[in-house]
Amino acid sequence: MQAATEDPRFDSVELSEFKERVVIEVSVLTVPKEMTAKPVERAKEIEIGRDGLIVGRGGRRGLLLPQVAPEWNWDAEEFLSNCCLKAGLPPDAWLDKETKVEKFQAVVFEESEPNGEVHLKEL
Repeated sequence: MQAATEDPRFDSVELSEFKERVVIEVSVLTVPKEMTAKPVERAKEIEIGRDGLIVGRGGRRGLLLPQVAPEWNWDAEEFLSNCCLKAGLPPDAWLDKETKVEKFQAVVFEESEPNGEVHLKEL
């Protein structure tokens, strides 16, 4: 609920809108695992549509869900770069050995329409 009403990046959603206009999607995440490949090899270990990413360095962290890359038609390098940007890091920060990159998977459920039946989303 806070994401819909208190996220400063987006206009707030009114409670009355939920039944009529909002399709809810829930991602259940696996435990993230740190990628152990050399930084230049990281992109080769990512499967688009299966893996989500967490990138972090210092106090900065960014997370992108597995469904984001296919929705934007990104390849693995674009996915890594955009996750770095979300963390407030340079887009090529994933090539730095000081940058921690983790991947995870998700099971995604979504409504078929606002207030509709819930089904498993194919990524």
